[in-house]
Amino acid sequence: MSHESTPPPTPGLLPSPSKKNPSNVVVIGSAAAVVVAVVATGIAVSGSRDGAAEPGPTVTVTEVATPDDAPVVAEDDARPAAEESGDGVYGLSEPVAYGNDVEVSLSKFSRGTSSDYASPGNTPYAKFTIKIVNGSDESVNADELSVNCAYGDEGKEGDAIFDEGLDGLPETRILAGRSLSVVWACELPKDQQYLQVEVAPDYESKTAVFTGNVK
Repeated sequence: MSHESTPPPTPGLLPSPSKKNPSNVVVIGSAAAVVVAVVATGIAVSGSRDGAAEPGPTVTVTEVATPDDAPVVAEDDARPAAEESGDGVYGLSEPVAYGNDVEVSLSKFSRGTSSDYASPGNTPYAKFTIKIVNGSDESVNADELSVNCAYGDEGKEGDAIFDEGLDGLPETRILAGRSLSVVWACELPKDQQYLQVEVAPDYESKTAVFTGNVK
């Protein structure tokens, strides 16, 4: 029985063992490094948003407000307080507290007519009492009080009335914790009811506007 014999390999033609291409190793290693870097970056960003991880420098720079946003925030913080943000208009009998702890109120409204010797004379007027309460730690000059009146739909100026018992502002000081009442009158024709009284307790305070009808 004959057997076929495999001819011996020809010298010099033996298959050489496979070798890894060095360039492929470098490429694969670089790709793996990029994937790791991307994953690490994603974790850092996610952690910075959830507050569980310390944000990296890149994330911190991204979240910092730009200089253009700063004035908007500053303007929001600089808004006036609620008590100062209104239009400053109150009812005739509504007390008003000023920022320096001084309170002003009007009361005891009545009508009358000035005498022949008054200034101005024979003029119908509305009379009322102005009470000033000094709740501050310093004295207040009563003669710094300013009072102006207007009446009617067109806001015509109502002159102050100086007559017997209507002597204007006293030249005294209102000590801390004390109060002072001043009787005041201003022109108000008999056919008019709407009265506007503007009061400021001193030169530095804002003017409060008291409005309403006087019967």
